[in-house]
Amino acid sequence: MNETEAEEQGIPYEVTTYGIDDLDRAILDEVAHGIIKVLTVPGKDKIIGVTIAGPHAGDIIAEYVAAMKHGFGMNKILETIHIYPTLAEANKFAAGNWKKNNITEKTLTWAERINRWRRNYG
Repeated sequence: MNETEAEEQGIPYEVTTYGIDDLDRAILDEVAHGIIKVLTVPGKDKIIGVTIAGPHAGDIIAEYVAAMKHGFGMNKILETIHIYPTLAEANKFAAGNWKKNNITEKTLTWAERINRWRRNYG
């Protein structure tokens, strides 16, 4: 599913993107262009659609196909060890962008408290 299909069907979504231009493997292979666009349920890590444009997109998308088929989301992709340097690392970076965009106020408050404690007592 892409953004147009989601809008036509009235399905709410969030978009997370990652540009492949700064991925080490892509730079080494001189194919550092392209984008990953992931649609998720707002506020959740459930993947409802993925578009990948660029070299080797068919290889990169396999992880998202498995995630959608078996019900694991962006958090599980982020937790997965991706071999360096490979194009599959792009999935990890896309998931990292999703995580940055979906951090909760509660998590930020706790992180602030922990950091304050570590500065004073750690």
